[in-house]
Amino acid sequence: MTRILIVDDEPALVTLLSYNLAQNGYGIVTAEDGTHILETIVTEGIDLILLDVMLPGKNGVELTREMRQAGLSVPIIMLTALDSEIDTVVGLEMGADDYITKPFSPREVIARIKAVLRRFEQPSEASFSSNVRHFGELHIDLDKMVVYRGKTLIKLTPKEYELLAYMVQNQGKVLDREVMMQEVWGYKTTGVYTRMIDMHLSHLRDKIEPDPKQPVFIKTIRSRGYRFDKPTHETP
Repeated sequence: MTRILIVDDEPALVTLLSYNLAQNGYGIVTAEDGTHILETIVTEGIDLILLDVMLPGKNGVELTREMRQAGLSVPIIMLTALDSEIDTVVGLEMGADDYITKPFSPREVIARIKAVLRRFEQPSEASFSSNVRHFGELHIDLDKMVVYRGKTLIKLTPKEYELLAYMVQNQGKVLDREVMMQEVWGYKTTGVYTRMIDMHLSHLRDKIEPDPKQPVFIKTIRSRGYRFDKPTHETP
């Protein structure tokens, strides 16, 4: 059973979400704040977190940063208020995978959960499908949604994988931030939200590039955007 941790200090909202998620077959764990959240994720076998941005003590942004710094890749959907745009952006930059703006319907939450979990599924074996792109030791399996360096699995968040897959499928093309935001996040927007692209690509470089300071895959095209290249020493 997929287990979901709801972290929110509004009892009525927690009750509403808990009931509707349980009705859809999810196991529920709840918390009013982020105290012991890292231990809870591990001990309770949490598969996804619904995390309110505005919490007593540490807020959702701080908790997201702590989880990612601790190496936990469990998907996070942030629950945000209409007036918390900056917090939402920072939370996504810290590694959250999606966000939902309050007020929302349980049906919307369930749809978002299913979408995020689909992106996060990974096979247990290192065998590749027939739809895999090879870049030297870097292997990107577009069917199984996994990335390997040699035989070592590279742990990516769902959004990091989606962004990488989109760039690989558009290899050699210059992609601007607005286009990537639309195609990967599904949001047609400009300005502050596109900062997420820079942050996610920075994290991707740290994980897939031999030397993140001198990237050979994810190239910055000044004033235009980014491009995924095959290293020049690789054969076509």
